[in-house]
Amino acid sequence: MTTEADPGHSASTPREGAPASDGKPAPTESAASLIAAFGGVRGMIDMTVPGLVFVIAFIVSDETTTSAYAAVGVAAVLAAIRLARRETLMHALGGFLGVAIAAFVAVKSGKAENFYLLGVLMSGGYALAYLVSILVRWPLIGVVLGPILGENFTWRKNPARAAAYTKATWVWVALFVLRIVIQVPLYLADQVTWLGVAKVALGVPPWLVAIYLTWLIMSKAPPPVKVTDEDDEDDGAGESGGSDADAPAVAAAEPSSRGSDSATR
Repeated sequence: MTTEADPGHSASTPREGAPASDGKPAPTESAASLIAAFGGVRGMIDMTVPGLVFVIAFIVSDETTTSAYAAVGVAAVLAAIRLARRETLMHALGGFLGVAIAAFVAVKSGKAENFYLLGVLMSGGYALAYLVSILVRWPLIGVVLGPILGENFTWRKNPARAAAYTKATWVWVALFVLRIVIQVPLYLADQVTWLGVAKVALGVPPWLVAIYLTWLIMSKAPPPVKVTDEDDEDDGAGESGGSDADAPAVAAAEPSSRGSDSATR
């Protein structure tokens, strides 16, 4: 998951999510910060466009190899644009490698529907991972957002905030399950065109809905409190020892700025 760089703030203007000057917790997450945390809109577009190009090329040519090359070519252009913008290699090449692997599987098998197999398997893996994280009481939304928001894992000692992270994680379980329920029957029926349509329809739109629901849930939860590394270590030690720890101290220093925008999936 990746994050966007925050706009500059003056010394007198508290950063969103940072401790207020009176020591009270800062406001909760913004929708923009959540979008950035989950890869950004650009990341989702980069993951969606090659699949759209593949299905269009397949409709026109009815050839798996030609369609795969077209998708890889578009993915390469998108990766080159990211490199030109001096984004990290992970962001620039992550989507390209995924498309390249999907194209390789489709060409080697000779089955165009296998271009979408990797995405279906990843949706299943994500759904399972998010579900397991809920069952072991380490909801992945909290694991991902906690460090980004500067609260690290102290939310686990706040029942209301931990419950909110659990509810938000269920939203993402539902998203991945929805993709599986729709795409698996299409894959088994060799419906290449409809798989491509489903890939696009189940990409950005439901992703934005999941982001909004996550923001809505977290906006009603107790706000995060920034902690220093030392405070977080003390909390972890107290939790492992079984004794109650004092409330985490509010960090006095400005939190470090977040990195540039991606992401996907």
